[in-house]
Amino acid sequence: SKSLENHSEALFIFSYNMKLPIYYVDAFTENLFSGNPAAVIFSDLNDGPLMQNIAAENNLSETAFIRKDGQKYYIRWFSPSCEIDLCGHATLASAFVFFNHIDETENVFEVESTKNGTLKINKRDDYLYLDFPTDNFKENHDYDIVEKALGEKPVELYKGRDDILAIFDNEGDITNLDPDFDSFKDIPVRGLIASAPGNDCDFVSRCFFPSTGVNEDPVTGSAHTTLTPFWSKRLGKKTLVANQLSKRGGILYCEDHGNRIFIGGKAVQYMKGEITIS
Repeated sequence: SKSLENHSEALFIFSYNMKLPIYYVDAFTENLFSGNPAAVIFSDLNDGPLMQNIAAENNLSETAFIRKDGQKYYIRWFSPSCEIDLCGHATLASAFVFFNHIDETENVFEVESTKNGTLKINKRDDYLYLDFPTDNFKENHDYDIVEKALGEKPVELYKGRDDILAIFDNEGDITNLDPDFDSFKDIPVRGLIASAPGNDCDFVSRCFFPSTGVNEDPVTGSAHTTLTPFWSKRLGKKTLVANQLSKRGGILYCEDHGNRIFIGGKAVQYMKGEITIS
């Protein structure tokens, strides 16, 4: 029994006395201090509570954990307060780390996700393109609670996989939104996407997710699986340029391929470090 006790103690030390490489990457931008920052960790870690604690400590909109099992990579995303089903910018950041630090010879990075299956990221010169499933959405009529949350009444409403999409008349409407984040507790979804035609691009947006601990997300790749098919049909275009009008801002190059959406952008590394957990 003494041997078993020592073995159990050794297992505990092995599990929680570790060093993890970590990268901070700004996604959907080519300039530091803009776009959406994500933390990326390639490791064998698959402990949900510990991953959540790390994400909370990082305090970025998302931390991506990528684990290799056999020949496949598996990805999980955590906001500061909960695990996320799908995150575009952190996947783009993960691909940036893979192409620059894990395997510089590859042009495709493929990961498995729990709820969205296989996700691919393709490298095209200096751009990375997410290959994500297209969101399906339908009309929504919760105008009162959305108006209370955003401070303005949208002209159209739709409910997608995770969020409500609120459509406004013009870019100025999106810029001037002043959300009441306390009112978001009345909305039974992850958050709100507000969008309108753009002045110098095809469409603009802002994304609000207080339920995940992120009041306004700087640049939201997953939201563009909803935005791209909507604006593709509305504008009669399969290739679109989008601008997310957060304080940091970000440019996304979107392609509608039917049941798949390609979302492209650049990324830049801010930091490489190491987490010590003991």
